[in-house]
Amino acid sequence: MIEISVVVPILNEEGSLRLLNGALCRVLEESGKKFEVVFVDDGSTDSSFAILSQLAQHDHRLKVIKFTKNFGQTPAIAAGVRYAQGRIIILMDGDLQNDPADIPGLLYKLDDGFDVASGWRRKRQDPFLSKRIPSYLANKLISLLTGIKLHDFGCTFKAYRSEVIKEIRLQGEMHRFLPVFAVRAGYRVSEVEVAHSKRSQGKSKYGLNRILKVLLDLPGLVFLHNYSIRPNYIFGGWGLFLIFIAILFFLGAVLFHILRGILLSGIILAIGIQLVILGLVIEMFTRVYNDITSKQPYIIKTLINF
Repeated sequence: MIEISVVVPILNEEGSLRLLNGALCRVLEESGKKFEVVFVDDGSTDSSFAILSQLAQHDHRLKVIKFTKNFGQTPAIAAGVRYAQGRIIILMDGDLQNDPADIPGLLYKLDDGFDVASGWRRKRQDPFLSKRIPSYLANKLISLLTGIKLHDFGCTFKAYRSEVIKEIRLQGEMHRFLPVFAVRAGYRVSEVEVAHSKRSQGKSKYGLNRILKVLLDLPGLVFLHNYSIRPNYIFGGWGLFLIFIAILFFLGAVLFHILRGILLSGIILAIGIQLVILGLVIEMFTRVYNDITSKQPYIIKTLINF
């Protein structure tokens, strides 16, 4: 049985792959545990897939998933997790900025009873204005909205028990919110300081537009975190509140003979009733969706060593 799966989404990382694969295999071999390394080629246009194919020919522990085109980092992670067979699944970037030598520290946290070990790039080696400041603000905002205190939600380098991560359906840029979903499901999450290096090969694929995507995903995250099981609680709650306000407006308008107040109370009442109905409809659709959906947010072109 495979004990450790390392899932690495990559996009045009031809200069890093041989070094990364060699470092990963050395660290994992030293652990004495049976392992696999799953590279997910998210539509690379350089020689990344050719390099991975060559490496996989000589090592059955190296497995490769190739997409038909670029679908994004979250779908790449979702595919890697779906095909990973390890009891523990580790996610990391493929640009050599994460150090495989930190893997034992992540595993130690899981051995200590935690279900998720989340990497914290305390000494992050990225541009200050374009990455570190936006990331700092995003982390603070996510912590504030979710109540989960982590320093570095955006760090891909994390270790999960397989039963934790395989139960989570990923879309958008939601992979960075995996600890939030884990806590919501009742799992224990801890943070581990990890090394972070300057990019020495290739170019970064992510800029300020990624921060915008995260901000657009945040409302959905808060909704899923608090109301995904019973969405009617948020819509119905506001609906009942407005119905109560409408009744107060109506009584006040009748008492003081204010015709406009009666009309306003009718409008508020109608809005409140619509919100209650909307909450019920969304709840029904949510339950149906959760029951029948199975479509994956990616298309696989090639599988190697599976």
